[in-house]
Amino acid sequence: MSASPSSNASASPGSGADAAPPGPGSVLDSEVAKFAAMADTWWDPDGPFKPLHTFNPKRLAFIRDQAAARFGRDINQRAPFAGLTLLDIGCGGGLLCEPMARLGFQVTGIDATEKNIRIASIHAEGSGLPIDYRVGTAEALVAEGRRFDVVLTMEVVEHVADVDSFLHSCATLVAPGGLLVGATLNRTLKSLALAKIGAEYVLRWLPKGTHEWRKFVRPADFAAGLRAGGLSVEALVGMTFNPLSGEWSLSRDLDVNYLVAARRAA
Repeated sequence: MSASPSSNASASPGSGADAAPPGPGSVLDSEVAKFAAMADTWWDPDGPFKPLHTFNPKRLAFIRDQAAARFGRDINQRAPFAGLTLLDIGCGGGLLCEPMARLGFQVTGIDATEKNIRIASIHAEGSGLPIDYRVGTAEALVAEGRRFDVVLTMEVVEHVADVDSFLHSCATLVAPGGLLVGATLNRTLKSLALAKIGAEYVLRWLPKGTHEWRKFVRPADFAAGLRAGGLSVEALVGMTFNPLSGEWSLSRDLDVNYLVAARRAA
C-alpha cells in the first residue's frame, strides 16, 4: 500500500519465462499479519486504506488506458474488456477487482491473507459482481500453468520476501500478447521522507510500520525483474499529489510512487 504527502509525490510502480528462478516464496508472514489486522477497514474511505481510496481513480484510469491501447478496445463502450481475463495479485479487499469487473474483465483476485479474501468476497457478492477470489500466491498459479490477459501487481512488491522471484512469477502469468501493470514505491531519500516518515509518522495517513523503506523497489530493478520474465516495459510514470486540491495526477516524477506497464509479445 503506497501513498505520500507531498506535491512532488507520485502515487499508487528475457529468457526463461517458463521456469521460475530458485528462491523463497513471495509471502512474508509478518506482512500477512499486518494486513489481516486492518482487513475489516478495506472499504472504509476514511480508514487505514484512505490513501488507496484517494488515488484509486488515477491508477484505475492508467490500467484502463493501458489495456485499451494494448487490446484495441473502446473505453466508451459498455464492458469494453469483455472476453479478457484479469488477475489482481495481492488484491486486498477488492478495491481494484470490482471496478475491473464492471469494465467487463473476467476477474480473479488472489491474496495470501484469508481475511482479506473473505472481506472481498462478501463485498463483491453484495455488489452483484462475479469475481473469483481465492487465498493464494502468484507462485501457486504459475505451478498450475495459469495465464491471464492482464496481470496487476499494485502496491505489493514492496511487501514480498524475494522481489526478483516474485516479479518473475508475475511476468510468467501474463499470456502471450498480454499486459502487466504494477505499482510500488521508489527507494530514494525523498520516499523515506514523504512515504515513510511523512505518511506514517507526521500526517498519519498510514498505520506506523506499514512500510519498510529498505524494501522499496527502484524502477530499474522493477523493470529488470519483468524483463527477466520475458516482458518488455512500455511505460513508467509517476503520480503527483497537490496538497492544495488534495488530488493526484500522472507525472514524470518517479522519486516516490510510480506505475509500470509491460507486455508479452504475442
